[in-house]
Amino acid sequence: MTTSKHRYAVIVYWSERDGAYLAEAPELPGSAADGPTYQEALTNLEVIMDEWIETAIEMGWTIPEPKARRLALA
Repeated sequence: MTTSKHRYAVIVYWSERDGAYLAEAPELPGSAADGPTYQEALTNLEVIMDEWIETAIEMGWTIPEPKARRLALA
């Protein structure tokens, strides 16, 4: 299993309409990717996240800090 260098929350889900897995990083607006498998969608999102951060640096945008999340398992 690959470990991400990013610490942002990620959502990955199957889209019947698109016939693919979709992955989003809500804390980086507009960053989303797809792939035929869960892992490929996640890998593609990693590239998009890298590009988002690179562009933010070039444009002088503020890069959001990852929000701490705690998942309660019942």
